[in-house]
Amino acid sequence: MSFLDTRVPAVLLRIDQNPFHHGTLGAVRSLGRAGVEVHVVADAVRSPVHRSRYVHRMHPPPLPGASPDDVLAVLRRVAGLIARPAVLVPMDDAGAVAVARLRDALTPSYLLPAMPPALPERVADKAELAAVCASADVPHPLTLVPDSAAEAAAAARRLGLPLVAKWSRPWLLPAGSGLRSTVPVRSEQQARELYLRTGEAGSRLLLQAYLPPGPDRDWFFHGYADHAGTVRAGGPGRKQLAWPRGAGLTAVGRWTPNPQVRAAAERLVDALGYRGVLDLDFRRCGTTGRYHLLDFNPRPGAQFRLFADGAGLDVVRALHLDLTGRPLPAGAPVPGRTFVVENYAPLAALRTAPAGRELAWYARDDRGPGWAMWAQWCRHVSRRLRERIGAGTAAPVPAPRAASPSLTDDEKASS
Repeated sequence: MSFLDTRVPAVLLRIDQNPFHHGTLGAVRSLGRAGVEVHVVADAVRSPVHRSRYVHRMHPPPLPGASPDDVLAVLRRVAGLIARPAVLVPMDDAGAVAVARLRDALTPSYLLPAMPPALPERVADKAELAAVCASADVPHPLTLVPDSAAEAAAAARRLGLPLVAKWSRPWLLPAGSGLRSTVPVRSEQQARELYLRTGEAGSRLLLQAYLPPGPDRDWFFHGYADHAGTVRAGGPGRKQLAWPRGAGLTAVGRWTPNPQVRAAAERLVDALGYRGVLDLDFRRCGTTGRYHLLDFNPRPGAQFRLFADGAGLDVVRALHLDLTGRPLPAGAPVPGRTFVVENYAPLAALRTAPAGRELAWYARDDRGPGWAMWAQWCRHVSRRLRERIGAGTAAPVPAPRAASPSLTDDEKASS
């Protein structure tokens, strides 16, 4: 018998059209295995998620860049088909921001955490994160927000090179623009050129002091802040392998106790009055040893299933339990448990894992998405190789204004 209220369905919302978003599949399996009816509002054309046996129904999503009214119309249409209240789980920042804005309009049909409607947008906005960290006494890399190309160059001189450039609201980046949410900057000219694309990016450019990567320096924390503000489920994890290497999503992660990371997460929740699922990224400074918050994602992280405890509780199940008025079981942590994304770390998927391991795509009880992913991934890699071979034989063309190559939509994934 499930400890979740199986009378209450769940609706997963993902506006981003990345077909390789394994976090959505993790949420489908987590809730579906517990007997919950799972509806997915996401792109079904290219995504292997629709092959999961635990998907009750796929629904067409809002288009990228959709207005709040468009998002509301889609969710109301889904609610009309379900015809009973459901737990709503945004799986990307765009969805989390839109749902928070629309909370009052959605609450007749959906169960949602109670928090200030502007808070998810504030924490997801990378230009606001410095103030968020200051309010909770959490370290954050020195960040400057230039108002002109000249100020961008001056900021590069002040911060020193290399530095990190970020767009404050990456969910607004237009598809096909070649712009990345985060890019290393190695010259003042590159900083100037990035600033000149601010209008195209749709949000402010910020320049941030660079904290070098290194062994045991990249950490994350996943948790669920319940109705009383207590952080439940989840835990701290260490990024053992990233894709792309040195910066990017977690390809291999390990559940690793870290009281400093947990304390920082709890301070943030308490200072902000945050409620719901959160995913935080930290980098430890090699000089001071302090953990700096790099990102605050107001939704489940893609590797949230790493933190399935001894009672089977994870942050998505915690959300469903709390919003349906059910107690959260007290399960024992499973330190040493690992999570592997097979298409980014295939060799790691073959190694032994004494403390247990979860794969992002393959599951014995749900094989369809794994097979579909590998078929699509092979086609994706073949296409990329053909493009590179073609580019190598073509005549030289002027370099694009963005100094670093962008990830394609197929390569993007939330951490």
